[in-house]
Amino acid sequence: MADGPALPGPPGTVPLHLLRLVSQGLPIGGFSYSRGLEAAVSAGWVSDEQAARDWILGTLRANVAQLDGALFWRMATALEADDREGFGSANAWLMAARESREFRLEDRRLGEALLRLLDDLEVPAAQRYRDQALTYPAAFALAAHHWRIAPASALRGLLWVYAEGQVMAAIRLVPLGHTAGQRILIGAVEAIEQAAGRAQSVSDDEIGTLSPALAMASAWHETQYSRLFQS
Repeated sequence: MADGPALPGPPGTVPLHLLRLVSQGLPIGGFSYSRGLEAAVSAGWVSDEQAARDWILGTLRANVAQLDGALFWRMATALEADDREGFGSANAWLMAARESREFRLEDRRLGEALLRLLDDLEVPAAQRYRDQALTYPAAFALAAHHWRIAPASALRGLLWVYAEGQVMAAIRLVPLGHTAGQRILIGAVEAIEQAAGRAQSVSDDEIGTLSPALAMASAWHETQYSRLFQS
């Protein structure tokens, strides 16, 4: 049987289950997606370390915080309150808000993969939702809730997954050296705190993104001749 929910540690303790969930080694295939970065590199928009930093941290603040982060926060807090309707509503909202076919397919596949992993680990909530379509942030929220990771910590973990995944993609695509990648990740710490604060405070009317360039890059990627990534 799966381990039960972990007991919270003393104040200041790093939630070790969160480190496992944000690991690039989590077997859900996150390494297969660039979320439009591959098309941006192909178009010449991202060609060096500074441009990669601007793209990654810019989309984190302007896009991920306003949409994924804000709706994840609602899902995570809904689970804390045992509000299944609120959880389902936020998940459906996020699924409907994707700006391209590739973004929606990526989200669905990652959500399915994480939910399947949680089901294999006998996480009760995953078994409850196994026949429903969940976004990746929704499945992440279920995992965080099961292992008693506080919503604020889980939100920062989700934002870290985005930043690190983009950096790993940039290292291959631009290409960048690993030291350059570490410099971007160091800068991402402050950006993640800002994005998390925005995600936690944004009103319902402010949720969403308006990113024509990112949406176009994702659409172009669908027919890009040579591709390393699925998005």
